Order: sequence, then structure tokens, then C-alpha cells
Amino acid sequence: MRNIFHSFAVRATAVIVLSMTALVFLSGILIYQFTFRSQFEGIRERLKVIAQTAALTVDADEVRKVPLNVQGVKTPEYQHIIDQLSRIKAANEQVKFIYILTKTDASDIWHFLADPDAAGGGKHTSFPGDRYDAGRFPELLRGFDRPSADKKLEVDEWGKTLSGYAPIRDARGQPIAVLGVDIEASDIYAVEKEVMVRALITLAAGIIFALALGFLISSRVVAPIRQLIAGTRTIAEGNLHHQVQIARGDEIGELAESFNAMAKSLDISRKKLVSYFFDTVKSLVTVLEVRDQYTLGHSESVAYFSKKIASKMGIDPQIMEVFRNVTLLHDIGKVGVRDSVLNKPENLDEEEWKAIKLHPVLGEQILKPILQDKTMLAVIRNHHERFDGQGYPDGWAGEQIPLLVAIVSVADSFDAMTSTRSYRKAMSREAAVEQLVKNRGTQFRPDVVDAFLKVLAEEPEV
Repeated sequence: MRNIFHSFAVRATAVIVLSMTALVFLSGILIYQFTFRSQFEGIRERLKVIAQTAALTVDADEVRKVPLNVQGVKTPEYQHIIDQLSRIKAANEQVKFIYILTKTDASDIWHFLADPDAAGGGKHTSFPGDRYDAGRFPELLRGFDRPSADKKLEVDEWGKTLSGYAPIRDARGQPIAVLGVDIEASDIYAVEKEVMVRALITLAAGIIFALALGFLISSRVVAPIRQLIAGTRTIAEGNLHHQVQIARGDEIGELAESFNAMAKSLDISRKKLVSYFFDTVKSLVTVLEVRDQYTLGHSESVAYFSKKIASKMGIDPQIMEVFRNVTLLHDIGKVGVRDSVLNKPENLDEEEWKAIKLHPVLGEQILKPILQDKTMLAVIRNHHERFDGQGYPDGWAGEQIPLLVAIVSVADSFDAMTSTRSYRKAMSREAAVEQLVKNRGTQFRPDVVDAFLKVLAEEPEV
């Protein structure tokens, strides 16, 4: 029986247990924060009570009689209200400011109506009629209808405070103003800051703990998984010979064995598919060239020169065989073109020329079900594109044309020029080279022409 501690599932369970331990540790901080929030809510409720009690002592008729201008401080009603507010402030040592605000026609802009600091010449003063941007404080706006208090410390011209609000109502119970009380925020802020520091320290400790735990298990769990991921990417890139080397007795080891068996199976399947594909290529090329005696051997010649150019330009050898097979089929779309058009000795009319120009698209449609590589499909579809963008079927230009496509374009044109066709005789090799050089940078990609000229220089002239 396999040692139970070799099981990945057991180790994963151990990790979960340790993680839960860390979670419990961190939950202590959350409880502490909850306690602080409870205390904070208690302060808010006390502010509501103070504001509501104070609002009940203020005479609404006196509030209405105070003019909303600087001269309002001289009225008896104002002085009486200020005396009442001052006594309330004196009875509640925590209260820093007490004041009365009333609405204006603008919903967010209110007026000060009474402020004891103004009457006493304090540093922070507000006179009747002074404007105040109440829209910054949602709870103040709600305080016109019911007792309310800020849900967090707020900052305005008077500093950082926590405020409570209550409506002042007339004899009919209609709100006419809001009484507000502010308490010093420094003590609350200090507690809040202390909680934050403790939470950060605990969080840092938890992170360090988690990192240490991760480090301990990474060599036995994470590293093999990463090796499997790297192996998967290698397989996806086409290297089906790759095998991962993971010698373990647990589930990860079994996964590695299954992975290697899968890679071998895929390699065998690919070899069979490539063999079948190549046989199909040869059959299709034979069918095509039998229909057009003038192009007999054309596909083989284009494939031969394309492979030579690709090798000269440093194309990956692993791509070469597939590239050669695809190049053999570059004109496979011509199976959809009538013999009378393919073998016509005279110039083609407009409709016949359109039919000929469709053969790259037809070729792509034929091979798309079995050829997944987009670049290889482009060899079929776009080998008649020109470097200057005047080709067909898509009008690609310059670097937009893949290198492999540009290679086939040059090899195809050279073989076409040096072969006898129904509508013209073959050019000499020198004349064909002259045309390649002449159209270098317009029809043909320059570096591909240069590479082909080097290939021709090494080839014996037949």
C-alpha cells in the first residue's frame, strides 16, 4: 500500500488546514475592527440624541424671525438662540461646534442661521445668511427630515469632524432648519489609525506566513506542475517527441506518465497524418498536371526552388517538409477551372481571366479542412500577391505578405517564365532573371529575389 503521505490529496488537505489557521489568525483583526465600528456607531447615536435634544429646545418662531444677514446677530431672537446653543455646548464637553442651518432655493446650498462662535468672536465664525455647501454631506441633507449623523469622519472649512443633525420643526411639525453638532475627530482618528496599523501588521504577518508555506511546498508540488505546463507548451509548438521527466509516486507522477503516453500517441498519429497528406498531395498534383500538359512538372519545380530559397534565407528546417508539400499544391485551385480556359492559346477574355484569378481562393477552400496553419493556407491563397499591393486576391503589400508566401511567388513566377505555355514560348533563364531583377521591389520582395539569385548561381543551367 502506498504511503498515505505520498498522496497529493493529503498534502493539499494539509495546505488547506494551514490556510484556515491563517484565516482564523486574520479574523481576529476583523473582530477588532468590528468592535471599533460598534464604538463608532455608538458615538453616532449619541450625536443624534444630542442634536435632537438641542433641536427641541429651539423655538421655531424665533428661528424664522432672524434676518439672514450680518445684522441678524443684533436681534433679540438671535441672542436668545445663541444663549441656548451655548448652554448646550457647555453641557457637552465633547461638542466642538453647534450651529443652525436652513435651506435656500438651491438644494445643495444652505444658509447659516446661528453660530455661537460668531457671537463670541471666535476664530471660526459664521453669520446669518452665510452660504454653506451642504451637498458635500449626504447625512446633513437627510438631517432636514430626521435625526442623522455622518457615517465617516468628514472634512470641511472647520476641520475634520464627526457631526450629528436633527430637524427644527414648527408647531405644525414641519421642518424649517437643521441643528448640527460637531465633535473633535482627533480621538476617533487616533483609534482608527491604530486599528489600521495593527491590521497592516497582521496582514503582513499573514502574507509572510503564506509565502513561507508556499515556498515549502513549491519544490514538491508547484515545480512539477510548472514542468508539465512547459511540456504542454512544447507539445503545442509541434515537438511531439518531448517527454517530461517527473519521477514521483503520487498523482502528479501518474499525470506525468499519462502526459508522456499522450505525446507518443500524438506523434504516431501525426506521422500517419503527414504520410496520408503527402500521398494525397501527390495524387492531386498528378490530376491537375494531367489536365494541363503545359504545366507538367511545374508544381515540383516551384516546390524545389521554394525549398532552396527558404533554406538560403534560414527558414526553420522543421517547417521545410510541410512547406514543400503545401507548395506542391499552390495551384490546386485550378481543378475548379475549365480545361478550355486552362489550355486556351489565345488571350483570355474578362470572364475567363476572372475564373483564373479565383483559383487561389478555391485552393484555400479545398485545403482548409485539413490544413490548420494560417501561414501555409496563405501560401495557397496569396501566392499571386505583389509587393506593391497590385496582386490578387486580397491586395496585400510589403511586409503584410508572409515570407513563405513571397518565396513561392518568386519561384512560381520564375518557373512560369521559363516554361512553355499554350499562349507563349518559354523565356531563357537569363531573360527570366532579368525580369526578376526588373520587378524587384515592385512585384517581388527584394530580399527573396536576392536569395533566389544566389540559389540560381549555385544551380547548373539545364
